[in-house]
Amino acid sequence: MGSKFLRAAVTSIAVLGITLTACSSDDTSSTGSATLKEVTDRGVLNCGVKDSQPGFGFMNPDGVMEGNDVEYCKAIAAAVLGDASKVKFVPASAKARFDILAAKEIDVLIRTTTWTASRDINLKTTFAHTTFYDGQGMMVKAASSFAQTSDLNGATICVTTGTTTEQNLEDFFADRGLSYTALAVENDAESQAAFLQDRCDGWTGDKSNLAGQRSAYPAEGGGPAALRILPDTLSKEPLGPVTREDDPLWSQIVDWVVLGTILAEEFGVDSTNVAAQASSPKNKDVARLLCAGAEPTEFKLGISCDFMQNVIAQVGNFGEIYARTIEPIGLAREGSLNASWKNGGLIYAPPMR
Repeated sequence: MGSKFLRAAVTSIAVLGITLTACSSDDTSSTGSATLKEVTDRGVLNCGVKDSQPGFGFMNPDGVMEGNDVEYCKAIAAAVLGDASKVKFVPASAKARFDILAAKEIDVLIRTTTWTASRDINLKTTFAHTTFYDGQGMMVKAASSFAQTSDLNGATICVTTGTTTEQNLEDFFADRGLSYTALAVENDAESQAAFLQDRCDGWTGDKSNLAGQRSAYPAEGGGPAALRILPDTLSKEPLGPVTREDDPLWSQIVDWVVLGTILAEEFGVDSTNVAAQASSPKNKDVARLLCAGAEPTEFKLGISCDFMQNVIAQVGNFGEIYARTIEPIGLAREGSLNASWKNGGLIYAPPMR
């Protein structure tokens, strides 16, 4: 009996040891980022973007991608790979964007994508900090008599499928006992064509998108002056980068790249002075942001401690990025939700310490 008991005990301990070893191995592997390894092994960041929205993601006449979302793709590449040019821009339609993210065809989605509960929870995604606080609006012909969105009762409205815009539009009209006819389109080009052909009385979408599309409205239709964005806002649309929720460390990397650009602006660190600030930080906040000074702070993200030096030097801080990409389409920061918290806006980042 004693011998059998001893053998059983030894076997149980051995099995337990194997189990503990397996758990320990799993725990160790889970502390890293599979996406980060894939990106570094590949040497290129695959970033899902829009390619038709001036100010956020579009291809200019020279075939170069530009826009606020594009700049954040570059910022992540600068942080992870040390080179902002190491990005493959993958066109992501409104309908397919979450599918290609889930299928790992892209490493991060930065495509004017609204943070909602259903997307955050049901699609198993993680939204990084908001890069632009937007809201849905309505654009009409400047010569029309429409003064506010409710004036379009009974009108035909162009609306892009696969977006939160569809539900917001339905809710807005239903709540007011109004009616409309939706002309469903796949993209902005189809909306523009419908407007040029007078098949739509209204064109709805995020106000940032409407401003971008108005800025590029063709001369044959009267150019930007032929369109007018109505003053009312139909919804809240916080836009920002999206990652898969199964890789929390990668999500943290993406999030802290965005937050780092916000903090850089707050601390007065930009692309023109980042080298000098890294050499001689003016205070501990800057030293921590840039991983500089006598005792640099390591945040264990799995990337170079001084990643924000590369981001700021190669892409800029939040304000620089905004001024370069969004202000040219007529969306000023001053007085908007996208102003710094110090100036009455919502752009705010937790401390990096």
